Amino acid sequence: MTCACGHAVGAGLLVCPKCGRLVHAADLKAIAASAEAHEAAGRVAEALGEWRRALVLLPPRTTQAAALREKIAALSTRVDALPKRGVGPIAGVVGAGALLLWKLKGLLFGLTKLSTLFSMLLAFAVYWQLWGTWFAAGFIAAMYVHEMGHVMALKRRGIAASAPMFIPGLGAFVRVQQYPIDPRENARVGLAGPVWGAAAAIVLWLVGLRYGGIWLGLARATAWLNLFNLLPIGGLDGGRGLSALSLLQRWLVTATMIGVWAATNEGLLLILALVTGFRALQKDAPAAGDARAFGEFVALILVLGALCGLIATPHT
Repeated sequence: MTCACGHAVGAGLLVCPKCGRLVHAADLKAIAASAEAHEAAGRVAEALGEWRRALVLLPPRTTQAAALREKIAALSTRVDALPKRGVGPIAGVVGAGALLLWKLKGLLFGLTKLSTLFSMLLAFAVYWQLWGTWFAAGFIAAMYVHEMGHVMALKRRGIAASAPMFIPGLGAFVRVQQYPIDPRENARVGLAGPVWGAAAAIVLWLVGLRYGGIWLGLARATAWLNLFNLLPIGGLDGGRGLSALSLLQRWLVTATMIGVWAATNEGLLLILALVTGFRALQKDAPAAGDARAFGEFVALILVLGALCGLIATPHT
């Protein structure tokens, strides 16, 4: 790579060591123009996507990068106030079958990465050996809905990410190509998966009240899986959600887990409470917690814990 001054710049360097110019100045100017055009037209998600592209090209410790992070944070906050376009959790669950078929069709015809289809089929083969055809298919669909919650939240904030990928026996994930810039945004993306997953579990439970059997088993398995994802460790959704909660909010979440455990006797909730309480003792919480993340976290514990308690054992 060569700077405008003629000096050869090594790979990975964004600032010319000779003249101090930004090597990607032309690219940044073009991206900024595109972002401003999207922003002027009210396309906030598209504008966020462009500004995030620009942020990657800036040296992270520069004043320009700091100013751009502030701009992205402000735009991301605006996203929460915008009316949601496209499918929401319930609509997404109701249309999950059609959506999954469309996705598979696209994969079969090469419209998306074949690795996604391959991982899905591989996971299905493993679960089919364990639980049979229909339970395995339903469980894969429920995991897909959970991951689509993350995908929609990422898309809404202009964050690039891969299609869902399945790991047999372990679950599924979405590979994020650009990362959230603050704990609030991270919590929005992290908790979106369990929110969609909880909606899927509710729909399965309601169907199970009428037809019983496999539907109740799928409802409990879906609820338990999404409850497990609320563990505030590593890259699990609970860790991302907890990062935006204040110290008081973390203790209130812990108390909620203990209360729901006492009411349902679901052992996973006690584990969640112990880990969340330990995280609260670390005192790395922000001074001002995010009210929405707190509300979603508590609601998820109540809903998912209640479903696990109502459906005592899997029905396969």
